[in-house]
Amino acid sequence: MQISNILSPSAIRVVGAMTSKKRLFQELGDLAHGVHGLPATRAVEALMERESLGPTAVGHGIALPHARLDDASKVCGVFLRIERPMEFDSADRKPVDLVFALFAPSNAGVEHLKALALVSRTLRDQTLCAKLRANDDPAVLHTILTELATRQAA
Repeated sequence: MQISNILSPSAIRVVGAMTSKKRLFQELGDLAHGVHGLPATRAVEALMERESLGPTAVGHGIALPHARLDDASKVCGVFLRIERPMEFDSADRKPVDLVFALFAPSNAGVEHLKALALVSRTLRDQTLCAKLRANDDPAVLHTILTELATRQAA
């Protein structure tokens, strides 16, 4: 599995600021609806349900919200870069500015976990994250997110 399999160029957006997690999840749900056809309201509810179990911020300004949906036919993702980082209850207490949300079918156990591990490994690369933070063109962000995994697979 590669990031290019779960993240299309149209699933990336740069936003100025987010006022709350709920607003962030609404933005993610709207993007997932527009790109993947998922029902926005259900996507937001599923993200909030998962977040109620514990924050999905992984530190260093990165959050990986994820949810399972009956409406999802395959694992898919959306990515947001937030220009003004927001509080996210991260363990390292750093505000979040890079958000990669994953949506998976309800029955996609291993596939969902593999996708989550792939995204987590990719965003652990501090050089890659610096490049993401330095760009605001969604096409460039997609290239940055997908080129590392492609190079490593070769």
